[in-house]
Amino acid sequence: MKISKRALLNIDYSNDFVASDGTLTCGPVAQELHDYIVKTTLNFNEAGDYIAFLVDLHHEGDKLHPESKLFPDHNIEGTDGRKLYGKLEDTYQALKENPNVDYFDKTRYSAFVGTNLELKLREREITEVHLVGVCSDICILHTAIDAFNRGFDVVVHENGVASFNQAGHDFTLDHVVEVLGGHVI
Repeated sequence: MKISKRALLNIDYSNDFVASDGTLTCGPVAQELHDYIVKTTLNFNEAGDYIAFLVDLHHEGDKLHPESKLFPDHNIEGTDGRKLYGKLEDTYQALKENPNVDYFDKTRYSAFVGTNLELKLREREITEVHLVGVCSDICILHTAIDAFNRGFDVVVHENGVASFNQAGHDFTLDHVVEVLGGHVI
């Protein structure tokens, strides 16, 4: 098996963050990413690269989680809002038996906090992480910063990220390049 040095991190591209009726949706700007994210996921799979699906997980009525003071309930365990949006759900279902594909429940903004993502990346000797998903200025940004602090090269796909906050989105893309030394492609 070919050992790749790169990974694709699919972050929070779920119904609650993307669908028109999602409880914390980015709306049309996130929906426009759909085909790009699905195609990029399939391309990474075809190349033999590692792919991680990282999806926010919350529990109904959890008032102790720090996000409960900031956002409405979203990505509640067992709901359709937590499923991957559109054809990405089908793509994941088709790929999930592949040893280069993992699915992680995450409970904080960064995909590295509370998951064994870093362990999976290190055991595969991955040095470069590619980020797609939402929201640019929340989970994408925090994951990019944590990846940088852990020594990974960071690549954000401009056509694969969005936010409900355009100023925050623009800040994130600039921050990845100017402060993290990453790339926006």
